[in-house]
Amino acid sequence: MSLLKAAFIATLLTLPLVAQAERVKDLASVAGVRENQLVGYGLVVGLNGTGDQTSQTPFTVQSIRNMLSRFGIQVPDSVNPQLKNVAAVTVHASLPPFSKPGQTLDITVSSIGNAGSLRGGSLLMTPLLGADNQVYAMAQGSLLVGGLGVSGADGSKVTINVPSAGRIPNGATVERAAPSSLANNGIIQLNLRSPDFTTAKHVAETINGQFGADTARALDSVSVQVVGPMESNQQVSFISLLENLEVTPGAPSARVVINSRTGTIVIGGNVRALPAAVTHGSLTVTINEKPQVSQPAPFSQGQTVVTPNSGIAVDQNKPRMFALDLGVTLDDIVKSINAVGASPADLVAILEALSQAGALRAELIVI
Repeated sequence: MSLLKAAFIATLLTLPLVAQAERVKDLASVAGVRENQLVGYGLVVGLNGTGDQTSQTPFTVQSIRNMLSRFGIQVPDSVNPQLKNVAAVTVHASLPPFSKPGQTLDITVSSIGNAGSLRGGSLLMTPLLGADNQVYAMAQGSLLVGGLGVSGADGSKVTINVPSAGRIPNGATVERAAPSSLANNGIIQLNLRSPDFTTAKHVAETINGQFGADTARALDSVSVQVVGPMESNQQVSFISLLENLEVTPGAPSARVVINSRTGTIVIGGNVRALPAAVTHGSLTVTINEKPQVSQPAPFSQGQTVVTPNSGIAVDQNKPRMFALDLGVTLDDIVKSINAVGASPADLVAILEALSQAGALRAELIVI
């Protein structure tokens, strides 16, 4: 059944191979228009006894001391607070391009100590820093935790999902806008999401056909340089027109992707094979250990003797052979392999062997 699923997925991949026009905004992004990652360190309070064990997380106690000192409360050094309702956490978020002060962001809160759960907790005011160590947002609010963790007095424990992480929708407020630019001296650069020389050429040709010759030129397999208006108030309208142009992308390269951990196999529709004969069999070796114990008679002063007893069985399935003709397609490959009753593991071995023999016209990617 797993092999049939793999064949079904591979067959679906052949459908989009027919040349279809796509919008430029679906194929490329504008250089300089990007998200910025933010991160911060803070405290979650109000937990129901599921916070950090402060004896094992001294940084949590240090953070509590620093926070209280900001409010004029000094905790003596000789006092070691034993807190169970506080957890040290990291907070991270993505700052969208052109975000303005006052807008809100969704944030993710994750425990960095040994807190059992963040359910029911509230994040105290936490500054979020960018890569330049500048504060771009402030985060605070009550957590939404999808996980659940419950433990009993006898040591039993039940955990559902991940209770040590949660989210706060609109939990951060932007305090500073990140620097960004649309164009440099009227030059706009489009970067393809999937590098391809053919697609870059088609994008440049489509733009030149719409706005005139020499408006765009492909720099490489990723970048397309476009000459736009110099006035900033016209650049937004110009980029809007660019994004909605329809371009026929180049056909994707032939690839076979194998996930060795899950057994998932995805075969692209452009995969072809050269003439080859394939035989594949399996050898199963079973070893059984049944030690025999010999007990002495009562009061005989004998010793118990353990005698090893090993049994080895070898089962070799009869190998079956199939042939691949010149230029066979994806459907032919799957049908031929499926006809011999190969499992997904066998399919992986066969595809790797075909690639090593030079009979598979595709890039084999194992993840």
